[in-house]
Amino acid sequence: MGKKYGLLTERQYEVLKMRLEGKTQEEVAKVLGTTRENVSIIEKRAWRKFRLAEYTLKIVKNLMAASEVHIPEGTHLINVPSMVVEAANKAGVKLKANFTLIYDEIRFKARACVEGTKIVRPIKVIIFKDGTFEVLPD
Repeated sequence: MGKKYGLLTERQYEVLKMRLEGKTQEEVAKVLGTTRENVSIIEKRAWRKFRLAEYTLKIVKNLMAASEVHIPEGTHLINVPSMVVEAANKAGVKLKANFTLIYDEIRFKARACVEGTKIVRPIKVIIFKDGTFEVLPD
């Protein structure tokens, strides 16, 4: 049996690696001694596994969440850290972050949702039971 790369088989890993390096399916097929059609099937199955893994992680994160904060558009950025801290306190979670870190995470991870000092698209902040948090466009 071949080596495993997480959920990927060795063959799926090899195909994705070469495809991400810019090789065509035909070129990959020649290197692996198979058909372009087989490479296509291997690639599709590998990407399906990635999507399933991402979905599974999303579910696990929701299970680990102690609280969620939905930041509506129009909110001033300076008010967001206190909203997150208040939600954590209400959930009985000691955040592993200060106001500056929360502010910076919003500006960095949700930059497409921020213009100047205003939230222009809704943002969700998930607060985990261990005190960490994640910023996501809502």
